[in-house]
Amino acid sequence: MPAVVLSVNAGGLEQVPGLRRPSGIRKRPVERIEVRDPGPKRGGLGSGVVGDEIGSRKHHGGETQAVYAFAREELDLWAGRIGRELGDGMFGENLTTRGLDVDAAEVGEQWRVGETLLEVCGPRVPCATFAKHMGEPRWVRRFTEHGRTGAYLAVREPGVIEPGDPIEVVHRPGHGLTVPLFFRACMGDRELAEVFLRAEVLPRVEHEWLASLR
Repeated sequence: MPAVVLSVNAGGLEQVPGLRRPSGIRKRPVERIEVRDPGPKRGGLGSGVVGDEIGSRKHHGGETQAVYAFAREELDLWAGRIGRELGDGMFGENLTTRGLDVDAAEVGEQWRVGETLLEVCGPRVPCATFAKHMGEPRWVRRFTEHGRTGAYLAVREPGVIEPGDPIEVVHRPGHGLTVPLFFRACMGDRELAEVFLRAEVLPRVEHEWLASLR
């Protein structure tokens, strides 16, 4: 099956039960999205998707978290596990994909999507906002143990993305350091963290953040 964009999703700030501040985690399918480099996490534009909102810019958004991609196949897996329908955008993703193993992507891998060029930067780390939004028991732990988080992407060439656009992997570094491995390093695997730091494959901001955990 060819890899395609199944849905493009965006959202405004909304109140999530159990949270004090509004969040932009509730994404809904839209006809098209325009993506661009939002600049740094602090002081930048927030989301890489024009019109998409982020509640906490301290922890989310910025160049290396400009666009979030998640596979429809993984949503279907979780729907079966928790016994409820999960619509496109339910995990807060901007791109719901089909036919692409998002979690097999290597850090630094580049995708041609519609008019755009996107680069894989790292995993989504589950947080309290995600847990409250899902409303499932022990959600952060369950999501973490599964270890397939989808991928945050940087925008290297801006443009428009629409449902049905093909996704072509145009560059794969070949170092074998995938998004799930980076997630394990983020979650405390010190040996893996050192592997990533020695390999110097991470974007600068992610490299510095991982080094700060030593």
